[in-house]
Amino acid sequence: MERIIIGCGYLGRRLAAHYLGRGDGVTGIVRTGTSEAALVSAGIHPIRADLDRPPLPHIPMRGRPLFYIAPPSPEGVTDERLGNLINSFASQGGPRRIVYLSTTGVYGDCGGAWVDEGRTVQPVAPRARRRWNAEQRLRTWRDHDGGELVILRVAGIYGPGKLPLDRLRKRLPLIQESEAPFSNRIHIDDLVQVCVAAMERGGDGEIYNVSDGHPTTMTDYFSRLADQAGLPRPPLITLGEGDRQLSAGMMSYMRESRRLNNRKLREELGVELCYPDLESGLRACFREQRTENRRQKKTKPFTG
Repeated sequence: MERIIIGCGYLGRRLAAHYLGRGDGVTGIVRTGTSEAALVSAGIHPIRADLDRPPLPHIPMRGRPLFYIAPPSPEGVTDERLGNLINSFASQGGPRRIVYLSTTGVYGDCGGAWVDEGRTVQPVAPRARRRWNAEQRLRTWRDHDGGELVILRVAGIYGPGKLPLDRLRKRLPLIQESEAPFSNRIHIDDLVQVCVAAMERGGDGEIYNVSDGHPTTMTDYFSRLADQAGLPRPPLITLGEGDRQLSAGMMSYMRESRRLNNRKLREELGVELCYPDLESGLRACFREQRTENRRQKKTKPFTG
């Protein structure tokens, strides 16, 4: 059965590649012509649609499995972008099942405590409040229309081509280790297999935390990344100095600390992570990047 991927970017194209490798059809929904061309080159059937501007073009989602990976509306505390898609179900027909990628930010600051899916949500940052609004809208759709829903609350995603190396090169500071909050991550390849498992065997109405289960601080993450990349570790400042030297967006992350329990993902979805810790995941990122660099060097046309 053909899969629909709304927001078919970095993650979506890797997810699509998995299904294409099995001989399944995939339709990717993107907003720009550049993204559309990227899908065509990857063998993915594209549809251009701006979810902010209804009415939406026809999307063949009636009775089909749908992954919703698109970011929420850029402003406010409600996700009108997702709301426009749900409104289109009345005329186009709704999917059989939606796997929605939310954020662990909906838990808010947990003071470094371990957090499972039963934790009461307390989103503070506007981006997290928009994700929580989206979760609620989808639950209303499930309850009223009978479609199936699985929610993935995803930690920070990293992978080849998605590493903050520019920040290291710019020598931007970070909060010193003793004051840095806990943060959580998931390697892109593991996230792909979690998405597939959630679609195939995730419980209807269930929520799954998606992380590698080995949280560290953001400072530790950047230090390890610098070591792997052969770059200097970032300069460190106090949390008080962060208000003056770091962006408001970065400081919003610094004010939330939690450690994600991924037991449900492993035991109920049956996912065995390829990269259960940061060290193995970063090594894989640089190994893949080296392989890609060699491939491009071999295929680069001679211009001499």
